[in-house]
Amino acid sequence: MSQNPQNDTSVAASSQGKAQKSRELFTCTIKSPPHSYARLEMVSETLEPVQLDALQVRSYCTAALRQFLGDTGAAVAVDILRVRGAECWLRVPRQDLAAFAAALTAFPGISQGGGQASALHLRACGNWLGALLGKREQQKLWNS
Repeated sequence: MSQNPQNDTSVAASSQGKAQKSRELFTCTIKSPPHSYARLEMVSETLEPVQLDALQVRSYCTAALRQFLGDTGAAVAVDILRVRGAECWLRVPRQDLAAFAAALTAFPGISQGGGQASALHLRACGNWLGALLGKREQQKLWNS
């Protein structure tokens, strides 16, 4: 009998009439993903429904980051994944998530005509998009 356990497995499998060989081709564990995700919602003092667009989201995020961290904050890469109604989903570098969340939380918003303010509120954030969404919500995010 050979000392190689792999040969023993193939010999045992072939003696049963089935020649099965399985090998693990690749294994990868992601301990620290490169990006984090955030779900934001526009909150306004007006009673009318808010419709965001990508330009508004970008300007609010840039203003919040610039106020909180100066030019360094304005340089944080923010990718807008989806804007729908008053809600938007963003992707930021993982190492910048804490600063991004703090900047948006501390930002008082932008005053509009009539003294009414509107701001983006952070509803959820984390390193894994799938963990922020449920299976049903994940399908709605990309399919609708």
